[in-house]
Amino acid sequence: MSQPPKCKPPHAPVGAAWCNAALLGFVVLAWGLNWVVMKIVLQDVTPLWAVAMRTIVAVIVLAPALLLSGQLIIPPRSDIPVILVISLFHMVAFAALMTAGLKYVPAGQAIVLGYTTPLWVAPAAWLFLKEPIARRQIAGIVLGICGLLLMFDPSAFDWRDTTALLGNGLILLAAVCWSVSIVYTRAHRWTATPFQLVLWQTLLAGIVLSVLALAFEPAPRFALSTGAFLALAYNGAIGTALGFWAMTVVNKNMPAISASLGVLATPVVGIALSALILGEALDPKLMLSAGMILAGIAAGAPLQAQNKPALRSSP
Repeated sequence: MSQPPKCKPPHAPVGAAWCNAALLGFVVLAWGLNWVVMKIVLQDVTPLWAVAMRTIVAVIVLAPALLLSGQLIIPPRSDIPVILVISLFHMVAFAALMTAGLKYVPAGQAIVLGYTTPLWVAPAAWLFLKEPIARRQIAGIVLGICGLLLMFDPSAFDWRDTTALLGNGLILLAAVCWSVSIVYTRAHRWTATPFQLVLWQTLLAGIVLSVLALAFEPAPRFALSTGAFLALAYNGAIGTALGFWAMTVVNKNMPAISASLGVLATPVVGIALSALILGEALDPKLMLSAGMILAGIAAGAPLQAQNKPALRSSP
């Protein structure tokens, strides 16, 4: 199996920018479908076991890919922090909290709340990474977040429903955890490549999630329906193994604010697929909110080439 293509830093030729954009597009499509897939898996498997099992599938896919491509390495000590942050904050905390929240919240609504991440990334990137927030980028963030709020519609929410409050609170906390991963990934001085490290991130996440599942949930049923089995296979191989590798490359090469703004397209894809596959109601406001999100992405995207690239020690 050949090694996935490497994207060069943002100051490289135009082809590298297209490579980063293509990877971001892949993440949006893969993770948009992931929400629908996880909803199917949760019909047969409890939340923590669902994310633990999909992560183990990802390890099974990644290990031979790295071995056959000659990229299987022992992580250098300098990259241990980024392995820990991506694994624990994104693969474990974000995935576990989101999946738990998905148990109580419709897939479409969960997607909206999960992608409030730019609310936390923008000030953190400005404060810790010294990334400037230009006017077009501010406008893009505001448009995107307004689109998300229009989808969610707080005025229609039953604030007395404690189960719904718990589910939505878990998902908002997940978004904060993801923002930590995005900002640190951008700041880290890389020695190895994201492809070389993704196996170790996934392996650590699989171990931690399995321990949590053993501690808090009953043993899983392994007699899965055909739909749940196929959904879990997709979730592990595409949504987790390839998805997290691609997102790490994007976070490494693109400004943190631009990367978090770009993934705002995921809710549009996810809600549309939830309606198409799961039969969830399509609110007419979807078209307007989707337009606002896409307009926000367009407003922020031209700034990618102008931002100062983050310091790094590897291509």
